[in-house]
Amino acid sequence: PSLSFKDYVEKMEGDLAPTVGEVQAPLDLNGALKRALKSAYYADGLSRGLHEAAKALDKRTAHFCVLAESCDEPAYVKLVEALCGEHSIPLLKVNNKAILGEWVGQCKYDKDGKARKTVGCSCAVVKDYGRDEDAAKVLRDYFATQK
Repeated sequence: PSLSFKDYVEKMEGDLAPTVGEVQAPLDLNGALKRALKSAYYADGLSRGLHEAAKALDKRTAHFCVLAESCDEPAYVKLVEALCGEHSIPLLKVNNKAILGEWVGQCKYDKDGKARKTVGCSCAVVKDYGRDEDAAKVLRDYFATQK
């Protein structure tokens, strides 16, 4: 028997809701970063690419910046690092721009949920954490220990 859309949504919400007494595993930094980027993307609080990131960093509207270490343009890296340093905005680095591109939504997903056609992203800035408070707290705690 097929489910109506309403029944399907209720079933999915029931599957996603934590049960009483269920303990969620603590987030590590990469997991928190991935969730924060996805949450910011859905809340329209994410700037991707050099132009958008530089504007957000210069306006001081950024909570933090993520830069890919595989960025092959030294002037690009120098500019982002200088803007973050000048405005005291935390900077995180990830290994690969393809991974960052997937985390910020620059890809398509196939029917199995695997990322396909990923476009690399060298820089992203979070201006609004969105609704994921757990990931935001982990990142804020990490930034507080780095000062």
